[in-house]
Amino acid sequence: MSVSTFEIATDAIDPTRVPQQLLYTGAKIPVVGIGTFGSDRYTGEDIATAVQEAISVGYRHIDCASVYGNEPLIGKSLRNVLASGLIQREDLWITSKLWNDKHDDVIASCEQTLKDLQIDYLDLYLVHWPFPNYHAPGVDVDSRDPHAKPYIHENYMKTWRQMERLVEMGLVKHIGTSNMTIPKFELLLRDARIKPVANEMELHPHFQQPELFQYCIDHDIVPIGYSPIGSPKRPERDKTPDDTVDIEDPVIVSIAERLGVHPAVVCVKWAIQRGQVPIPFSTSRKNFRSNLECSITPPLTDTDMEAIAGIDKNCRLIKGQVFLWEGAKGWEDLWDLDGTITR
Repeated sequence: MSVSTFEIATDAIDPTRVPQQLLYTGAKIPVVGIGTFGSDRYTGEDIATAVQEAISVGYRHIDCASVYGNEPLIGKSLRNVLASGLIQREDLWITSKLWNDKHDDVIASCEQTLKDLQIDYLDLYLVHWPFPNYHAPGVDVDSRDPHAKPYIHENYMKTWRQMERLVEMGLVKHIGTSNMTIPKFELLLRDARIKPVANEMELHPHFQQPELFQYCIDHDIVPIGYSPIGSPKRPERDKTPDDTVDIEDPVIVSIAERLGVHPAVVCVKWAIQRGQVPIPFSTSRKNFRSNLECSITPPLTDTDMEAIAGIDKNCRLIKGQVFLWEGAKGWEDLWDLDGTITR
């Protein structure tokens, strides 16, 4: 990949002005991150270039994952940024995630991510999904992974013990979860030596997850929200007929028109004010700059926040049905919707 010499943009947003969320450890995480999962229309080079440009305009929070397949390219961008001397490693917050087929090989997987990203440590390492042994690439919403297994707490704790070991080894500063449910959290929090600092979960105006969101807040677990604008450009294989589009919602559109911004900015701004850490994805400099800038502009009104709270449609876009194990009835089983863990 060819990357340009790194420079701070002339219109960069001062990163010290961007609010931060306080973790229970005392560390702080920038309230807006740039996501690095792109749909099928983006190349790894597109995303890696966007990461470098995002840092140049003021982003300091980069959300990665090994399964996205672009960490080696992002690593070249990070090396270029850090080699400039304009940004220090401690200025950045870098997250990555353990993929499902590496639950038995956590330390080696993390070491590979560090090698790919060309850094010495991660600020946050997440267990991407609580379901092990996923192998099938490129599947659509009607497919199932023949290797899929249900959540088994004893096995998950074996994975979590290795995650805790990463902290002890100094390879990661913090550990966390992703795509969890309250029943699973109850068991993890009971048994963990090191409590997760964050849970990455789908959060947008049409899918607000109020119970899980509040559970995280009550237990000092920062909610990190993926698909904060509803992921309109997600791969076609992830779309179903019942999906709704947040940025076309009349309430969102009306607020955006009053403020003179794109509806996506309203979604990101709502997320920040609500208390979550959104990680919108974009390769457009104009768009990702707007997403960061909205963290320092005047807040939405209480009326706006109440109106957006009222448009929750409980519309989960990332249903995860590929992870359904033999005997599972439907994607709802993945999310323990009856309040108990389904096996």
